Amino acid sequence: MPSPNGMVRSQHKGRTLMRLRTLPHRRGRLAALVTAAAAAALTVVAGTLLTTPASAATLFSADFESGASGWSKSGGDWTVVADGSQVFQQASATTDRARQFAGSSSWTDYTVQARVKPLTFGSGGVAALVSRSSGATVMYRLALTGGNRVELQYMNGSSITVLAGVSRTVSTGTWYTLRITTSGSTVSGYVDGTLVGTATSTAISAGRIGLFTGYASARFDDVSVTDSVTTPPSSPAPSASSASPSPSSASPSPSSASPSPSVSQPPAGTLYVAPNGSASAAGTLASPTTLASAITRVTAGGTIFMRGGTYNFSSTVTVETGNNGTSSARKKIAAYQNEVPVLNFSAQAEDPANRGLAVNGNYWHVYGIVVERAGDNGIFVGGSNNIFERTITRFNRDTGLQLSRTLSSTPQSLWPANNLILSAESHDNADSDGEDADGFAAKLTVGSGNVFRYAVSHNNIDDGWDLYTKTDTGPIGVVTIEDSIAYNNGTLSNGGQAGAGDRNGYKLGGEDIGVNHIVRRNIAFNNGKHGFTYNSNPGSMTVSNNISIDNDERNFSFDAGTSVFRNNTSCRFSSGTNDRIIGNSDSSNQFWSGTNGSRCAGLSGALGWSFASDGRLVVTLGGAVVTP
Repeated sequence: MPSPNGMVRSQHKGRTLMRLRTLPHRRGRLAALVTAAAAAALTVVAGTLLTTPASAATLFSADFESGASGWSKSGGDWTVVADGSQVFQQASATTDRARQFAGSSSWTDYTVQARVKPLTFGSGGVAALVSRSSGATVMYRLALTGGNRVELQYMNGSSITVLAGVSRTVSTGTWYTLRITTSGSTVSGYVDGTLVGTATSTAISAGRIGLFTGYASARFDDVSVTDSVTTPPSSPAPSASSASPSPSSASPSPSSASPSPSVSQPPAGTLYVAPNGSASAAGTLASPTTLASAITRVTAGGTIFMRGGTYNFSSTVTVETGNNGTSSARKKIAAYQNEVPVLNFSAQAEDPANRGLAVNGNYWHVYGIVVERAGDNGIFVGGSNNIFERTITRFNRDTGLQLSRTLSSTPQSLWPANNLILSAESHDNADSDGEDADGFAAKLTVGSGNVFRYAVSHNNIDDGWDLYTKTDTGPIGVVTIEDSIAYNNGTLSNGGQAGAGDRNGYKLGGEDIGVNHIVRRNIAFNNGKHGFTYNSNPGSMTVSNNISIDNDERNFSFDAGTSVFRNNTSCRFSSGTNDRIIGNSDSSNQFWSGTNGSRCAGLSGALGWSFASDGRLVVTLGGAVVTP
């Protein structure tokens, strides 16, 4: 693989109360990851940092929140500006060839995707995404034109060959998601998840990606490059060697519950939605409906397939209480094939009422979607027996994905229980005061049997995980967190921090109420306060086979309770405070009290991670292969 260039508050918590992208690290110890195959449920191998969707390895990504480093300019007036989030703008509509290039000239077969908003079109103007650029004027490009066309083109100097194209309205001031896939001599282009066309061309075999305007001004955002051109597989069954609990006896394993995104003949009960869908449409592939409409129409056992592209919402999309599947026939919301649906709620103000996707029904399976920029939680889970798989929650203004019940007066028997969060990522969630926006949370009003497995929480303004419980609602149910990672929490990817944030990796309680959570085979790395902390939970938690490294204060901080600690490892390669352990701890642990134990010898390198094709989490940490 080529080396890339780096491209809410729902309740007050009292005292506890945003591919290949190189992520910032306060000590400069995070870099890029070389994708590896999973040898175990959570495996640590040599390499650097990367996130990958489904079975693809992410070669590059850029959201411009931290500027536009890694891009090479050739003409035009380029600046990073605000448009809900930070975006890359080319402002001159009089320049014939304004370009920015990134990536490697040796890239061959890959998929590049970006959001593109044309601002103005001059005569013959285009705003385009570029693939396989082998020179400043030699490339494939997918172009939005001022003539209401979207065209897949081969550019060679002043010669433009149209490989495929479709007529559609192209409006200035509107975001479009463009995607180009190159595989051998096959080049395909998509707009908002709809195929523009596929062509055979041997003109260019390899090259960089790029952003392009000609006699047009435009904005670009959310650029990603993956090395996969195939449909991702269905989700994995749990590891046979894992002792992981099932969310409930009625909940099937993820592999039996996963939709089959690549069916050639849609099964009964299938509905299709698209960014340009209509609420009154039939919901077929040719006539897609809206997500809100499909949610009210899908039957038990049916699937809502979401086409790729950006869906812009100003209000919460809700699965209402009582809109349920069954244990043997879940209702599903799934990304269609290898497309990436992005639910964008940037139009919302920061307010506890302004969530993104709220799932209050039971027996739903949500697969492969991105939820971003909600005014509160990105995904809010108030129902039970649901699966949230391969989701990404980012840039929301409270916790990315939170399990809780909206009303504290709801009887405990109706608190969300037996939910499985699987192979999910949550990052760069931040509220205005920095107190409440975690990566994941199960808190305040949560029943038993909720499980987080193969999940990754990083660069959130507050904590990686928050299991806060509260006296006026009673204790929450036991939560299991396993085979997961929390890193760099307390510091956003752009380096931003907030003084009010708690900044822990795994925060496991609150209000001196004992809950016997299960925390096993996890990694806490470089979080802004503690790696694992009891946070006033005096219960008897099971804390086993975890690794905690270079968290700013303590790697493990447990000041009370009767928790059982087995086979945990704590390492420091920078300054920090001794671990504090109160509970049942034996010699199987290597906690830090001034010196590193023998296990730390192979754990001093950079952290990296990816999801294997079966959904398990592959972690790289130093030069040693470790299974926590």
